Amino acid sequence: MRKVDATFSRFCVKTFTMTKEIVLLKLGGSLITDKDTPYTPRLDKLQELALEIKTVLDSRSDLLLILGHGSGSFGHVAAKKHGTRDGVRTPEQWQGFAEVRFQAAELNRYVMESLFNAGVPAISFPPSSSMVSNGRKVIHHNILAIRKSLGVHLLPVVYGDVAFDEKLGGTILSTEDVFTFLVEQFSPSRILLAGIEAGVWEDFPARTRLVKEIQLSEYGKMRAGIHGSASTDVTGGMKAKVEEMLALIQKTNGLTAQIFSAEENGLLARALLGENVGTLLKA
Repeated sequence: MRKVDATFSRFCVKTFTMTKEIVLLKLGGSLITDKDTPYTPRLDKLQELALEIKTVLDSRSDLLLILGHGSGSFGHVAAKKHGTRDGVRTPEQWQGFAEVRFQAAELNRYVMESLFNAGVPAISFPPSSSMVSNGRKVIHHNILAIRKSLGVHLLPVVYGDVAFDEKLGGTILSTEDVFTFLVEQFSPSRILLAGIEAGVWEDFPARTRLVKEIQLSEYGKMRAGIHGSASTDVTGGMKAKVEEMLALIQKTNGLTAQIFSAEENGLLARALLGENVGTLLKA
């Protein structure tokens, strides 16, 4: 895209969103799949979540939402088998790269079907066909298409997926990796990470001390008690998510993030409407 076109696009979106709130929402793989049973979606949960999203979007005309979702027992299982996140070089690894892409797209199809059935106008943007990274940092994306979808009130959907990478050949971009890029482009006010854990536990896996709020200056004191995922997660689990979010908050003025459970019906809607139902991360 020519520089003048990109500048004009940013101006149009800034003008359009001056009175809007932009929120990035991730539906975690642990929430929408059975992470311990390969290739198993939670269809009832997906439908429930789609209906909550529909209800909130209908009630909040000032809310612009970008939805992301994890790969759960689809992409993570295939990715672990082939070691895809660490790099792709050999013909066998490229075969694995294609398998991970296929499985991630299969889960995305279930997500999109749930949104469609709930009456949410959504359009999918697979990172594998639109993003190029360098050391898992996105360096190229056709961002204009996402901007245009927001402009006509379509819900953009991204997800954890494979991507061609200048340094690694190929890799996997987590939803958080994708969100890191989108934060730079859209300057959202909030990031919501919905999973099955109630939030960040200070003493995981005992789960007796839930942290309601984490400030950047306090994170070092509790870091030792936060661990990764109990299920297969090639992108790092809870500790990685917390530290990725805090890094974004540190460099993005006014941004907050929330990690919470959407297992109970209604919690997702309450989080979207601004309530802290889990752990709030802030500057």
